[in-house]
Amino acid sequence: MSGATVSNESPIRWERDDDGVVTLTLDAPNSSANTMDAAFQAALGETVDRLVREKDGLKGVIITSAKKTFFAGGDLDELIQTRPENREALLNTVTDIKRRLRTLETLGVPVVAAINGAALGGGLEIALAAHHRIALDTPATKLGFPEVTLGLLPGAGGVIRSVRLLGLVNALTQVLLQGQQLRASAALKLGLVHEVVSDPADLLVKAREWIDANPQAIQPYDAKGYKVPGGSPMSPSLAGFLPALPANLRKQLKGANLPAPHHILCAAVEGLLVDIEAAFVIEGRYFADLATGQTSTNMIQAFWFDLNRINGGGSRPADVPAYTPRKVGVLGAGMMGAGIAYVTAKAGIDVVLKDVSVEAAEKGKAYSQNILDKQVARGRSTPEKRDALLGRILATADAADLAGCDFVIEAVFEDAALKHKVLAEAAAAAPDALITSNTSTLPITGLQEGAGLSDLVGVHFFSPVEKMPLIELIVGAHTSPEAVAKAYDYTRAVGKTPIVVKDSRGFFTSRVFGTMVMEGAALLAEGLPAMSVERAALQAGFPAGPLTLLDEVTLTLPLKIEEQGGGATGDAAHPGLRVLRTLVKEHDRTGKAAGKGFFDWAPEKRVWPGLAEVFPPNADGLAPNTGKTSLRFKDAQDRLLFIMAVETARCFEEGVLTSIEDANIGSIMGIGFPPGFGGVAQFVDQYDGGVAGFVARADELADKFGERFRPPALLREKAVEAGSLREAVA
Repeated sequence: MSGATVSNESPIRWERDDDGVVTLTLDAPNSSANTMDAAFQAALGETVDRLVREKDGLKGVIITSAKKTFFAGGDLDELIQTRPENREALLNTVTDIKRRLRTLETLGVPVVAAINGAALGGGLEIALAAHHRIALDTPATKLGFPEVTLGLLPGAGGVIRSVRLLGLVNALTQVLLQGQQLRASAALKLGLVHEVVSDPADLLVKAREWIDANPQAIQPYDAKGYKVPGGSPMSPSLAGFLPALPANLRKQLKGANLPAPHHILCAAVEGLLVDIEAAFVIEGRYFADLATGQTSTNMIQAFWFDLNRINGGGSRPADVPAYTPRKVGVLGAGMMGAGIAYVTAKAGIDVVLKDVSVEAAEKGKAYSQNILDKQVARGRSTPEKRDALLGRILATADAADLAGCDFVIEAVFEDAALKHKVLAEAAAAAPDALITSNTSTLPITGLQEGAGLSDLVGVHFFSPVEKMPLIELIVGAHTSPEAVAKAYDYTRAVGKTPIVVKDSRGFFTSRVFGTMVMEGAALLAEGLPAMSVERAALQAGFPAGPLTLLDEVTLTLPLKIEEQGGGATGDAAHPGLRVLRTLVKEHDRTGKAAGKGFFDWAPEKRVWPGLAEVFPPNADGLAPNTGKTSLRFKDAQDRLLFIMAVETARCFEEGVLTSIEDANIGSIMGIGFPPGFGGVAQFVDQYDGGVAGFVARADELADKFGERFRPPALLREKAVEAGSLREAVA
């Protein structure tokens, strides 16, 4: 090899061999990953200019990486600071990047991307500008456009190139609209890459072989007569598909106002109606609109900065050595215990699944078998892997089998006396284990004292365990930092995201979730029709309506919580409680498990016809007993959002929450707060007028609908003075 780098500190190294093949190695100095920051943009311009100058002596170009990942994507530190007044500057930047990549793919020599690791977002956009893509087939190699999950779209040609290469339908459904991250084999099948290799040494060998065999390579869409797979928007083959696209997208989003999927759809369709240069302009404009908008700022903050802080140990006690779980006991083989056993065994950890009988324990183990059998049937696993995972789960009724466990999770019914008994039994059988409880509402301090334990931490999973990404760790009055750290490490070992909260009835998630669903019941009592209540929630961005959620958790649970001391509804006299009492005690409607609650659930879900008789819709649109307060749809949406935010502020004020990141991620991943707002704490800070604007609107809601909306002193004083809730609790 011979040649020189563009500069000593350039993130793109240039090496040219004696045959005229230039290898461009992406290697950002002093960084673990390559990103599309200002230094890279400058180096890309210099590198492409040099390729143009020297193209007559070039045989081909190979793009690869010196990092563990191929290329990480855009610089989110810069993007999150972008504001509407920066729109033109941002548009100029992405236009320049696309111009450079377009020059690269029309250089007149073959260009190969040798993808040695994850190529997500901007990394895949760089790879798509190559004529041929070879990927290393390892679990670390992921390809895709996750931008939609951050409120963005691929702005460096990703929408336009993927649609032209894969076709409109495949590009939208398989790559763009859901942010899928594909393994190398799946990317090969879809057509995102052309070859996969298992040996890293083969990447450059195969790249050179392809260059030798394809000296006149051009992009398919630059070939004369090229037709986009599946046809253009004007083709008869898409005539039946295109009109349904907006409706299907809205159905997929459940009416939520998320601009990124809409803009992706528009850029994809409109880009196919013009030549590629004009298409790049269209894509750039849609990207700039998203990047300068509040939604992308919210989502980048939550799903990048907040989430990375949590997963990086932000709330973990710092001075406690790392812990690796070896053998975990699970007490209770019901749905929660069975799910916990599955995710633990899936992580390669031995599990003792105990219940009152072997039959009950085996039934819990069968939960894992059912999941695994489906994976085998769909080709996502093998019988050998299934059997190996099941072999790590011991189903038993004998507490003595807990001997040797270093971590135990209690997951029995929410009854304090029962939990005291099984916790004490486990502590006696596994004296060296950290004992934990999966309780969702009962205070950890009381459970620890009632069971006579020296230490206890709450490890609150969410249902279904195998799908829900969050675990809420609860710190009691006597919980040690060592226990919190161990629970944190267990959570990460099983692939979940931990938030840490202080002890109280309902903790954070159950308590705040309870306020939202009870507000939905109150809206019904005031005369808002059931489906209007549900649509208000869905169009605000919640994944499900409050009445549906109440049916799913059972209508008796909030009543039981009230009987045990309140806390999850934020107000023991909450008007929604009357609705639940009426349905449960007068009409024997207890929820989905019984097949009847607000909805009849069989043969299919529909609003119970008698609901309108019990709680008549207020036809004149006036709230009861006022004669003037309109039940506006916007009011309904704000009530569902604000009641959660106000209760979250109370959690901060009481010390239940200490981390903004935990509040945001916990609310999105655990209790379905709309992701477009960036989490329940970010909702306060990004509200029109900031915290002061939020407080003013909360006071307005309190005056109209009840003191439960009145913001606490933390918001009214400290957060307004600091300018944000984030700064107030920092």
